[in-house]
Order: sequence, then structure tokens, then C-alpha cells
Amino acid sequence: MTKEEPYYYVRFCWWRSHNLEKLAEELRIRFIILKLPILEEEESDLSLYKKERGVIEVRADTLSAFLSGYRAVLCQKEKAPFTEKDMELRNTVLKLYPHARPTPFPWLFSEEPKFET
Repeated sequence: MTKEEPYYYVRFCWWRSHNLEKLAEELRIRFIILKLPILEEEESDLSLYKKERGVIEVRADTLSAFLSGYRAVLCQKEKAPFTEKDMELRNTVLKLYPHARPTPFPWLFSEEPKFET
């Protein structure tokens, strides 16, 4: 007997970054918002996104989303059917982060796992 993998799905937006403060205010009306600590910046960092390391966690009933400027990670700690509120969070994240791969180039596709409602 195999244990089902928890729901885990990564989405991206290209060319523009989301303002996390504004996004948190908009989503706070319907979901629980947690601001996660930012990693310290070092001078030797070579990342293009070192000024965009902020992350917020958005929680529905069983589904959570970790949102940064360019990437969203949807996940469930334990596999469970999605509630109406979970589906609302999923649909919101898919609208905000419309792409299933990190670049416009045709590689590194991500498929959404199956889920129940």
C-alpha cells in the first residue's frame, strides 16, 4: 500500500513582480496571512532577485500558498479534499501566477497534481 503524496504545485508570473504588501492586504479579507522572515542579504549574492526575497503565507482551510514576487507554491501538509475556501485560494493564485514554468522558454513544465473537492 502506498501513501499518497501531499498536494504540491508551483506557479510563476513573468516580467512583473507582485507587491506583497498590497497582495497581503487584498487577500487578508478572505484568508489568513503570515509574513515569513526574509533571508539576510550578502554582498557576495549573485541573485537577480536579491531585493525580492519577501514571502507571505496565505492559508485557507487545508491549502496554503507561499507567495513571493514571481513564484507561488500551493501545498497541503496532509492530503485532503479541497474545501470551497481552498478552491477560492487555488483559483486566486492561478490568476495571479498564470504560468506553470519559470521562464517563457518551452522547458521545465510543472503539472498540477490531482485533487478532490
